[in-house]
Order: sequence, then structure tokens, then C-alpha cells
Amino acid sequence: MRYRVNVQGMTCTGCEQQEKTVIGEEGEFDYVIIGSGSGAFSSAIKAVEYGAKVAMIERGTIGGTCVNIGCVPSKTMLRAGEIYQMAADNPFGGLDTSADNVDLAQLVKKKNELVAELRQHKYIDLLSEYGIELIKGEAKFIDEKTVEVNQRLITAKRFLIATGAAPAIPNIPGLNEVDYLTSTSLLELTQLPKSLVVIGAGYIGLELGSLYRNFGSDVTLIQRGANILKNYDPEIAESVKKSLTEKGIKIITGAAYNQIKQNGDLKQIHFTINGEKKVVEAEQILIATGRKPNTESLQLQSAGVEIGARGEVIVDDYLKTTNPRIYAAGDVTMGPQFVYVAAYQGGIAADNAIGGSNRQVDLTAVPGVTFTNPAIATVGLTEQQAIEKGYEIKTSILSLDAVPRAIVNRETTGVYKLIAEANTEKILGVHVVAENAGEVIYAATLAVKFGLNVSDLRESLAPYLTMAEGLKLAALTFDKDVAKLSCCAG
Repeated sequence: MRYRVNVQGMTCTGCEQQEKTVIGEEGEFDYVIIGSGSGAFSSAIKAVEYGAKVAMIERGTIGGTCVNIGCVPSKTMLRAGEIYQMAADNPFGGLDTSADNVDLAQLVKKKNELVAELRQHKYIDLLSEYGIELIKGEAKFIDEKTVEVNQRLITAKRFLIATGAAPAIPNIPGLNEVDYLTSTSLLELTQLPKSLVVIGAGYIGLELGSLYRNFGSDVTLIQRGANILKNYDPEIAESVKKSLTEKGIKIITGAAYNQIKQNGDLKQIHFTINGEKKVVEAEQILIATGRKPNTESLQLQSAGVEIGARGEVIVDDYLKTTNPRIYAAGDVTMGPQFVYVAAYQGGIAADNAIGGSNRQVDLTAVPGVTFTNPAIATVGLTEQQAIEKGYEIKTSILSLDAVPRAIVNRETTGVYKLIAEANTEKILGVHVVAENAGEVIYAATLAVKFGLNVSDLRESLAPYLTMAEGLKLAALTFDKDVAKLSCCAG
């Protein structure tokens, strides 16, 4: 079957023509999307704009990870924790900072109300707005053009797998015999634990550990590796470790887990460090050891779709799987685990699968933010990555005690690090540990994406008494000691 879609007058990223001819085989739908998160909706909306008949299959709650159990609920709780901690630290106030003083049940209620509101407006309402058919149930492939949902056979010309990922649970003896928490269940607690052990020190563990420390819980982070944030530059990792320690979070690294036991109301984590056996007790344990793709129930082998060692769907630069009729986007591919990456990939998948485009994914300038306090934000290459790629580099490291806004805020634990190509001074990477680092990193993302150099940052006006000014000061630091400059001088 051949059909023509006139997209004249539409704004369509990646469309190189005003009119496209889309060719597809027979099927009940033009495009069936498995999953209903950000990547799924981005792809569905784009496909509808091309004139496709689209269905979306969801086995659980519509909206995916971000709005339901990830970004939205965690960040609204993090903000509450930050406000609570700022009030506790207020030298003019006298707030009781004990865990008993936090009405966690009320915070969770408000969090759930916000989640429900955003899920309705940003996901559910859009189904009727764009004419997307929602099919509830678990999908499994019968062959390359058919999935089964609740004994219903559904055929399509093209498919998108956007099923996301879920917490990965490590194989620690005794873990399954105690009530442990994941990032999902922790955010539903209505009673604040006096003590919390976090197993794993990635971005999820750092954020949620910081959250409960702000509320007054005694928090310990334990991880197998020798250092936290092992994939970050050492200056960044050390700055974060210092900040967490200053806030009273205990950090244990290099741990080999032996066993987890229940001991009355407490849970015991038995581990070994350098041959010495140790035990830590806590009311609650959070498992934050990464995520695994949701592919187990899809029967991908029936459709000729290959998966990797972690169960991730293997895709090429165009987001095609090993079956050219089937695409995949978002966390299920185990690429950068960010909602905006999933949405970006979902749009590209629709352009290629339905629009007949040939767009490649470009992930050379993906910003990442960990919402600790101070926050961690990065974009581009680390120093080690730049060296491995063969660049001759130079770096600039600026402590927060040289940033006027940080001095005014009396929060000077943190750092800015810029990595530039030695000859051209092209910015290759930017890494920041600072309050509002997530707001700063977008400017750095533009610098990396569009090949700006050190002079471009140095010669641009930066507003005074903002954390963004740190980017300019870090650029100046390549050649000058900014501590010996007057305010705003460059």
C-alpha cells in the first residue's frame, strides 16, 4: 500500500522536504508503540503529524518513569528537603531538625497530587488530542509484524519499543529475605526512617540519600567501587564526596557484600573491606545499583530483534533494531538514561519509521544533572575521555570560593572544570559542582554542541552574582588568576 502525506506548513524537525511519500505494508496500524513514556509520546505525536494511524500499548500506568516514579516525584520531594534543610540551617531560626518533625505523609500526598495532575495534562489528555489509540495490557511479539495483547492480535507496518527500564536488584545473599526499598517504593514512605543505608552511589543513590539526609535521617552510602562517581573527573568526584561528608552522609567504598540480615527492627548489611569484615545497621535499605531494560516479556526473538548482554535492545544510529520494521528508543536501549534523550530519540524514530527520513542520533552533547545539593552537572567529554580520543588538551579548574555568587551564598564547596583542545581552545567538556549547576549547564551544552572556544566564553558578558558567571571565570582561569581580579574584570 502506498499513501501520500502532505506536511506542507508543518514544523517538522528533520523533514528535508515539504511533501513526503511514505510507503508501508498492510497492517491494522501504521505505527504501534509499546510503552507510554516520554519517548513513546514524542514518537506518537510526530507520527500522527505525518498522518499515521497510531496505537500505544501500556501494561501499567500511562506516562512512564519520569512523571510517575522518577523525575517529577523525586524532584518535588528533593525541593521540599532543600527548603527544610535551609530552614534548619537558618542562623536566625530555630527549627527542630529531628526526623520526627517531618510530616512525610503530607509531603507524599502533595507529591502524588502533582504527579496525577501532570500525568493527566501531559499524557492522558494528549491521547484524544492526537487521536492515539491506547491499548491496555502486556505486549509480546508473535512475529515481525504482529503483537499479542490480552489475546488480541495487533498488526502494524512499523513498531517502536519504548518500554523503559526498572531498578536492577543485585544478587546479595539474604536480600530477598528482608523488606528493601527501591527508588519507587522509597518515595512512597510515609514514615521517615531514623537511619537509611543506600547500596549504590550512582545518581539515584546520591539524590535520594541527600533527600533523606536533608529530612534528618542518618544516611550511609555503600558501594563496591573504590570511588563514587567513577565515570566522572576526579575533581568532580572529590568535590561531591566532600560536600556529602560535610552534610553528615557517611560514605563507604570498596565494599564486598557478604550478607543482609534482619535483626529485630533493623537490617544488617555485612560486607568486607580489604579483608576486614564489617556490619552496618539501619531501619531501611535502599537498593540503587542501576537499572535494567524492560524487555523480558516482549518475546523479541519472535520478531528477530536482538538484545545485548544486559537485555537492552540493540539499535543502530537510526534507531533501527536488527529487524528494520522495528525501532527502539529511550532507556530500553541503555543509552543515556534521561527523559529528554528518550523524547529526542522517539522523535527521530518517527521521522525515520513513518516520515521516510534518514536521521541519525547525535549524542555528542548530552547534558546530565544529578540533583544533589550542590548539584552535579556535566556535558561533553571528561579529561580521560578526551585523552583516549587522541586530543591534546588543556584544563581549567575553578573552585567555588572564587565565584562571587557562591561566596554570597556561603556555599563554596564545589568546582567548575573546563576541558579544551590545546591548539584551537575548542570546548570539549564542562563539569560543574555547584548550587543551580543544572541551570548553568545548558549554556555549556550550547558551547560544546556548536564548537565554541575559550575566547568565546571569555569575551561574552556574564551577569554578575549568578552561578552562570562561573563559566566565564573558569574560561579566564586558563590564563589568569581570577582571585587577583576585581569584580567582573576580565
